[in-house]
Amino acid sequence: MAEQLERPINPILKQVLELGPTIAFFLIYVKLKEQTFTWGGNDYSGFIVATVLFVPILLLAMGILWKLTGHLSRLQIFTAVIVIFFGGLTAYFNDERFFKMKTTIVYGVFATLLGIGLLQGKSYLAYILNDTMPMKDEGWMILTKRLFFMFIALGVGNEFVWRTMSTDAWVKIETFAFPIVLFAFLWWQIVALQKYLILPPEEQ
Repeated sequence: MAEQLERPINPILKQVLELGPTIAFFLIYVKLKEQTFTWGGNDYSGFIVATVLFVPILLLAMGILWKLTGHLSRLQIFTAVIVIFFGGLTAYFNDERFFKMKTTIVYGVFATLLGIGLLQGKSYLAYILNDTMPMKDEGWMILTKRLFFMFIALGVGNEFVWRTMSTDAWVKIETFAFPIVLFAFLWWQIVALQKYLILPPEEQ
């Protein structure tokens, strides 16, 4: 029912509100990465400051999106909670590792949820996306299995990157590489699973 109550807005504006906070975090980090800030007798890196600033920027964007559409998805709410929690830990302990682990946690939760559905012989993706992209059950199961492994791979990839590479490299990969890889993977799957799509009679 909540999905039906969502008010349509300009798709470009929606993309700006959804992707803007991540881009803002990247730009703030690039601006502050060489600086050190002292507060309360503690020194904070530019990364820590960028992380702290990212939280209100994300909440502001989500607030505007909710005001305009009257709707926030469970995924958006979950992401906000994770960002606030790990952003808070990052600032409190003055340790950038907490924010870097956030990405692994998010991908891990997605993989776990899909895995639980697979063990039950179900595709949770179908429950969420079937109205948007009608597809046969076989197609949904194939997509769910592939996406399950993809999320595991991305989680492992994030662990490898933040544990073995510089913060600068992690920020760039987190902001651009992971989303591009996931988008390309999903696009490839949509093309590969065309035969399972359920088309309206006039398009068959």
